[in-house]
Amino acid sequence: MVLPVDLLVIEHKLILQAVEQIQREIEQIQTNGKVNPDFIVRAVDFFRSYADRFHHGKEEGILFKELSQKQMNASDKKVMLDLTLEHASARRTVTELEKANENYVSGQKQTLNNILHLLADIVKLYRTHIEKEDNHFFYPCMKYFSAQETKEMQTKFLNFNQNFTDETYKKVVENLKA
Repeated sequence: MVLPVDLLVIEHKLILQAVEQIQREIEQIQTNGKVNPDFIVRAVDFFRSYADRFHHGKEEGILFKELSQKQMNASDKKVMLDLTLEHASARRTVTELEKANENYVSGQKQTLNNILHLLADIVKLYRTHIEKEDNHFFYPCMKYFSAQETKEMQTKFLNFNQNFTDETYKKVVENLKA
């Protein structure tokens, strides 16, 4: 049986590809001492639109919302709270990166180290976050749902996806590689 969380795990693969491109960009910046502002703009868009609105939209707006109606054990509740806090941290970091990039473009070259720090934060946060979701939370949390509830959630995920095309963001990740 296909589970709704299978879709989230698949989406993580694209997010991790973007994370790897950010890691490569960090190495480029360290090598040549310059930021590619266009890369930062594309990365901010990817993480704000795909990772947050599209992907976290399903996690928080459907999965976590429905889990919050269940009698979860204390450990699972804590993990879900931690994941929600990590989503908020990712949003703040992406916003800070966008501002730092704007400052860099406006001539404040001293923001280069801040940009490097923020990019490294994104890499670390998403690698750890995705590992936690994929290997310790998504599949175990499905025990709280009946087969019918699981099927209904799958339908909600697919309906959510109709309003957003991930093909656009597969191309964005390809452009980050360029």
